[in-house]
Amino acid sequence: MEHLEIFKALSNKTRLQILQWLKEPDKHFPNPHNNDFERQGVCVGYIQQKAGLTQSTISEYLSMLQKAGLLTSERNGQWTYYKRNEAAFKALSRIIKTDI
Repeated sequence: MEHLEIFKALSNKTRLQILQWLKEPDKHFPNPHNNDFERQGVCVGYIQQKAGLTQSTISEYLSMLQKAGLLTSERNGQWTYYKRNEAAFKALSRIIKTDI
């Protein structure tokens, strides 16, 4: 876990919001198909729609969060689903408590 990459990823309001939304996806995203957000994650289209930004911007943000280790993704056909990497948040908490 590269500290600088994590803090860069966290230094943007929308990226922080995405992480907050993905913490409780059932509360923040529509679910017309009764997807299992906890298991599968949230489709990038739902994230883009909620953020109100272009697809390319959201893709860049999600990529940055994933490179930092804060998100995981799963591809299913033409769709990509994202969810939080909770182990990374536990590690980040330890970093803040011990290293900073």
